[in-house]
Amino acid sequence: MNSFWEGVLAGYGIAIPVGAIAILIVNTGMQRGFSEGFLAGAGAASADIFFAALAAISGQALAAALAPLAEALQVLSAVVLVSIGGYGLWKLRRATSNADPTAPPPTGGARTYAQFLGLTLLNPLTVAYFAALILGRGAHLNFSPAERALFVVGAGLASLSWQTLLAVIGALARRRLSPRVQVITSLVGNLVVIGLGLRIVLQGVL
Repeated sequence: MNSFWEGVLAGYGIAIPVGAIAILIVNTGMQRGFSEGFLAGAGAASADIFFAALAAISGQALAAALAPLAEALQVLSAVVLVSIGGYGLWKLRRATSNADPTAPPPTGGARTYAQFLGLTLLNPLTVAYFAALILGRGAHLNFSPAERALFVVGAGLASLSWQTLLAVIGALARRRLSPRVQVITSLVGNLVVIGLGLRIVLQGVL
């Protein structure tokens, strides 16, 4: 079971650092409720499970294969983040111009799940992260198939539990915060997402 707990630690290690995905999950829960926030988190967690499985099977070879594509993936990720943040600001402006700004927009569970799955898959650093963890302990020599499976399960459960917590935070904020504070929070969140996307671009240029 040591491999399972190593997977749990790895899952929390990649999921907990606050970034664009975490902000978007909280925003989704705040704007659309827990069910939509949960599906957003499930999409992100599914990508973590996918990367954990690939890393457990292919390890450093897969990370090396993705290295030539890293720059293109970073640019694509930045474009997506800026687009999502800009779209969020546009929706927020439309919502505040309506009579009831707190009315939730039409839900689309499958679309929300696919959106967050795709956005998280754009991050090649996740593959390198899991590969480094596995290879760092000599897993390419003594990591059995059963241990690899336990590692992936542990990482997936840890990531999903954290993403679910973010969805709960967003849903609670939706219930307890005033409409004005919700608007301000969404505004700040979308601006932060745009900023993170621009930061990726600047890092690539510099």
